Amino acid sequence: MSAESTSKSHDLVVIGAGPGGYIAAIRAAQLGMNVACVEKEKELGGTCLRIGCIPSKAMLESSELYSEARSAFSAHGVRIEKVDLDLATMLKRKDGVVKANTSGVEFLFKKNKVTRYLGTARLAGAGKVVVESGKEAVELAAKHVLIATGSVSAPLKGVEVDGDRIGTSTEALAWSEVPGRLVVIGAGAIGLEMGSVWARLGSKVTVLEYLDRILPGMDAEIAGETHRVLKKQGLEFRLGARVKAARVKGKTCLVEADGMEPIECDRVLLAVGRKPMTEGLGLAAVGISVDEKGRIPVDESFQTSMPGVYAIGDVIRGPMLAHKAEEEGVACVEGIATGYGHVNYDAIPNVVYTAPEVASVGKTEEELKQAGIEYRKGSFPFLANGRARALGHTEGRVKILADKQSDRVLGVHILGARAGDLIAEAVAAMEFGATSEDIARTCHAHPTLAEAVKEAALAVDGRALNA
Repeated sequence: MSAESTSKSHDLVVIGAGPGGYIAAIRAAQLGMNVACVEKEKELGGTCLRIGCIPSKAMLESSELYSEARSAFSAHGVRIEKVDLDLATMLKRKDGVVKANTSGVEFLFKKNKVTRYLGTARLAGAGKVVVESGKEAVELAAKHVLIATGSVSAPLKGVEVDGDRIGTSTEALAWSEVPGRLVVIGAGAIGLEMGSVWARLGSKVTVLEYLDRILPGMDAEIAGETHRVLKKQGLEFRLGARVKAARVKGKTCLVEADGMEPIECDRVLLAVGRKPMTEGLGLAAVGISVDEKGRIPVDESFQTSMPGVYAIGDVIRGPMLAHKAEEEGVACVEGIATGYGHVNYDAIPNVVYTAPEVASVGKTEEELKQAGIEYRKGSFPFLANGRARALGHTEGRVKILADKQSDRVLGVHILGARAGDLIAEAVAAMEFGATSEDIARTCHAHPTLAEAVKEAALAVDGRALNA
């Protein structure tokens, strides 16, 4: 096995080079630790950079531009006689974006003197990690070990994934031709994003969801409005559909669900969530047990039941989000180095990159009602926002929930253009314990989409100025 350093002893060994792992490794190196990171894939960055967040956003951007060129540019006075799809070039661009990001992580490792080991890692006792690569193996001694192995696509009983006709988001990011008919199983973020990509490129998309709504876990009112917008864009939804089977039948696929006729299609995307990736880590050998969902239990400092072994990101409790893993990685290694590290789980944003985007932070109305917390609500539509009208993207709204007594912001939910960027203001506000009045009294540039956030804050007190 090759490595940048001949040393086999480190202060910290990080297992996994996804967003949580590589960020933790870099931060630990900045804090003066001798750090190593073990990654089984040749390219660094994990699922997010290689086959998840980054490539999907590249495809979302390209497909949106293609769709707008076909149907929206003329409203701006831009006339194009013929718009052709060059899917090969679109996929090549996506691959280029991925390469730039993964190469960037490699550069950062070198810059911060993080030793990289290529191979699979397993715990071999207190302070010992064995890295295997082919027939070679090397044993690393470490004062601290951080597990950041992420997650994999969750299976569904009866769905026969073949990595081609029936696949996960990994395959859906690389199809060489547009499927005439696509069935998406699961109406969460991944399903809606990839469904949107292929619908824009010409596929007839049917989304099957077991629940009676899309985007489970997000604010129901915003999810309902998102459903209507996406349906208008051409996505067909069948809610309350319990998928029993999906299999390849000749040159097509057949999907069966309770209460409906079998659906014949060209490809199937399985997007029912993800599960922690802990296989082969040797957890049992060092006395670490996983919970009923396959997650590794940790304490407030991210330490497992094995002293000196920590875990972050998708393998532990909480939402499976890259930025959540990053925050945990930083908090964990800062805790090791300084004795203090903290993550505010009430201020972790969540974004769905459809068009329009959906973004949220904090509590939903349903959660507040269930907890018996009294609140006030302010809502402002993008239809009444000047910049949204100029952009030609007036769908959606900003919704702010504030404590009835203290006015402290408890949750913010946005459906609209660039919602993923707009939510950052809400996250910062909540991080500093701001009230809706604080946001309402903050000057926002005109004309910007961010004015809708200010107006929603004003609406909490019933004094929106432009609606």
